[in-house]
Amino acid sequence: MSASAGLSPRPLAGNTAESVLRHERLNRLTGARPTPRGLHLSWQEVHMEVYLGIDWSQYKHDVAILNQAGSCLARFTIPHKPEGFLKLDASRQALGVSQSQCLVGLETAHNLVMDFLWDRGYSEVYVIPPNVVRSTRGRYGQSGARSDQSDALLLADLLRTDRARFQPWHPDSLLTRQIRGKVSLIAHLTQSLVRHANRLRAVLWRFYPAALQVFSDLTVPITLDFLRQYPTPEAAAHLPFAEFETFARQHHYPNPTLLKRCFARLNAPQPQADPDTILVYQEEVRVLANLLLALVQAKKAALRELQELSKEHSDWAIFHSLPGVGDYLAAGLVAKFGDDRQRFSNPAGVQALAGTCPVTDASGKRKVIRFRRACDREFRNIVQQWALLSLTQSIWANAYWERVRPHCHSDSHAIRCLGNRWLAIAWRLWQDRRPYNETLHMTQLELRSRPRT
Repeated sequence: MSASAGLSPRPLAGNTAESVLRHERLNRLTGARPTPRGLHLSWQEVHMEVYLGIDWSQYKHDVAILNQAGSCLARFTIPHKPEGFLKLDASRQALGVSQSQCLVGLETAHNLVMDFLWDRGYSEVYVIPPNVVRSTRGRYGQSGARSDQSDALLLADLLRTDRARFQPWHPDSLLTRQIRGKVSLIAHLTQSLVRHANRLRAVLWRFYPAALQVFSDLTVPITLDFLRQYPTPEAAAHLPFAEFETFARQHHYPNPTLLKRCFARLNAPQPQADPDTILVYQEEVRVLANLLLALVQAKKAALRELQELSKEHSDWAIFHSLPGVGDYLAAGLVAKFGDDRQRFSNPAGVQALAGTCPVTDASGKRKVIRFRRACDREFRNIVQQWALLSLTQSIWANAYWERVRPHCHSDSHAIRCLGNRWLAIAWRLWQDRRPYNETLHMTQLELRSRPRT
């Protein structure tokens, strides 16, 4: 990044941003300053804003500070340590500006730099998406060259020139952040459960297929404990029915009358694996069963804690009133919408974040509509689950589905369209702080569909 791009490569000597005295041109005849009628002559102190860009990384952070004219006041690198963060704050103090006069831009809200800035009273912090930074680099040079320092300058200059495009980031309440953390943890545990269960299922099909048919699900505690105690076909072959019945009773099996069927499936004739294959995989069965059992217990505990936390939130009743939304999905919507109602000034913002609305690329006679990939995928998964489940409870959702499905490429596409409409409804309810009423919704749709007189 060069000086010709509008950013000075070096700090200006003696340049501070504490205040600027506004000088007025003298009268050519009298040499006095012109004073408007009824006003007294005074010095006007105009406070300046500075723009601080931080290109963050794991071990160090590059910082650039610009004034309102785009001149570079300071450029430096700080380590990811307490003394580095203190150096950042000291540099701001040396320029003579307060925290409220310092507009900070960085590419993430999930690191210790953000926590430090909020603790020190920096109220004007903007999170600029990395895609915006990437697409703006061509404004300052065509070669494609970049560095961490140039990205810090770019972040600061984006705030200076395009500040109206971004919303200041306001941290959510502790309760909302706890709910968001639990929702993210449950999603991660679910993915891990699916991954390890698929691996265990593949191993059992290789040498021990009878274990997959004993109980209804591979990831329930009774199945995993059975695999821990009887990890090979030989161990299961020597299991008497009385011991099997005792094992099921200890695990509170809900249908004791079906135990004989379960035992018969366990002892049904199956292809026999050779002893070497059994020796290779038997230890892996124990390891995967232990992992899955720990994941199941952790997920159950996290769901219980999430339910307790989410019911304390003021927006819980709004999202829980929506059709098809249970405890987990309602908590997910609370977490993804957050507390700051100015963050999403219209439903398009939350729809883009969830990835339910497409991307349109149009120029002249050419028009291409693409699937939106840049989004919060966890949010999109929550919305699509909600849209699918709403078909079991909402008349309007079924009517919309029947109308839109013939025009969609797949069921998933139609579910995404339905989720997009639900998000617009949820945004309106969230802004108005009122729960969903299907009867009122249908009445409003009927009124809008009537021809105007």
